[in-house]
Amino acid sequence: MGALNNLVVTINGYMSDYVLIILLVGGGIWFTINLGFVQVKGFGTAMKKTFGGLLHRKGDADASGMSSFQALATAIAAQVGTGNIAGVATALAVGGPGAIFWMWIAAFLGMATIFCEATLAQKYKVTGDDGQVTGGPVYYIKAAFEGPVGKTLAAIFSVLIIFALGFMGNAVQSNSIASSFNTAFGIPVYITGAIVAMIALWIFAGGMTRIAKITENVVPFMAILYIIGSLIVIVLNAKNIPYAIQSIFVGAFSPSAVVGGAAGATMKLAISKGVARGLFSNEAGMGSTPHAHAVAKVDHPCQQGFVAMAGVFIDTFIVLDMTALVIITSKVIPSGETGAALSQLAFSTKFGSFGNVFIAVCMFFFAFSTIVGWYFFGQANVKYLFGAKAVKPYALIVAICVFLGSLAEVELVWNMADMFNSLMVIPNILAILFLTKKVKQLLHEYNHDFLPKHPEE
Repeated sequence: MGALNNLVVTINGYMSDYVLIILLVGGGIWFTINLGFVQVKGFGTAMKKTFGGLLHRKGDADASGMSSFQALATAIAAQVGTGNIAGVATALAVGGPGAIFWMWIAAFLGMATIFCEATLAQKYKVTGDDGQVTGGPVYYIKAAFEGPVGKTLAAIFSVLIIFALGFMGNAVQSNSIASSFNTAFGIPVYITGAIVAMIALWIFAGGMTRIAKITENVVPFMAILYIIGSLIVIVLNAKNIPYAIQSIFVGAFSPSAVVGGAAGATMKLAISKGVARGLFSNEAGMGSTPHAHAVAKVDHPCQQGFVAMAGVFIDTFIVLDMTALVIITSKVIPSGETGAALSQLAFSTKFGSFGNVFIAVCMFFFAFSTIVGWYFFGQANVKYLFGAKAVKPYALIVAICVFLGSLAEVELVWNMADMFNSLMVIPNILAILFLTKKVKQLLHEYNHDFLPKHPEE
């Protein structure tokens, strides 16, 4: 087991430090240029469609899919997870405040990538053998690579995401919930795990309709709750905001020049930790969120592409930045703490013992919503591989993983989840690169043919 874990850690190191940066950052640059900086030109459209959907929620989830806002909420449920509390804290502890700058760069480029993912997921969605609309990377992977190659890559992707998110990833999320509740309230981890597993199984049993209803109501609430709590700490630390901004920009290129930054931080660490954590947080290019965007009921594939861009913006430039500013303005990076413990310490500087309670509550919403989102993504691939009849057994296995994950942190399981997460990027990004011309064609069609006919859109 020890040798296997060491091998997995080595693979993860190469993936996060080299392969992911090359594929995701390089791909992001490619898509940004080829689509004419769609994340800049289409930013207003993205915000209008997203927040217009929040104020005017039209349509309910059924066999024909979800409303555009419900699909976005399901995607954000997965994007805004423990990484927004623990992941960014780890990046700050290791790479210093400059890591946030590189998170911004990764997110900016990722907005173009996720536009491609969501647009292609819409273009190639299908109706499954259970009569429900479904979609995701497996379908555009087969469109990009015809014949045995496409089928093989699609099957590999499906297996990777089922294990990475549905099984191992959800075990990681439930462990975060159980650990934080044990710290804050002294509740035994097995009790929290059992409750979370039962609630999750009830939601899974309700299918797309129940998942959509849960995410569209929980996601806005949890985001607002966390933002308000974070803003309180930031306002109380207002005198340190100029220091925080300076630390982010100076630390991006000269981490050692930042007073009170991470010990031993280098520019390489700032870039690698910032880019890697940012990409894992917003999931752009990983092939996960397209499963949600595929089932949105929209008039043109690019409409959901714009909405998907807003998801990355909300995840990184709003929620993730809240955590970063709380930690930096609290000046707790040199404490030696990392992960969720560093976030708890930062909130506790102003909230006292309530800091642990606040993080525990937020961790529950963030992690639980991710469990729901990741289950949904895995389910689409289970249906692709085995058909609709396999969904119920899959739901039960996920619930068991949620319970077992709450009991203990198994390092090998955690590391393998990261490895599978990283590996599934490869077939996904390759397919999008091969289909860039198709995305350009769809964007051109939307801009020149669709908009003039429907100016209100």
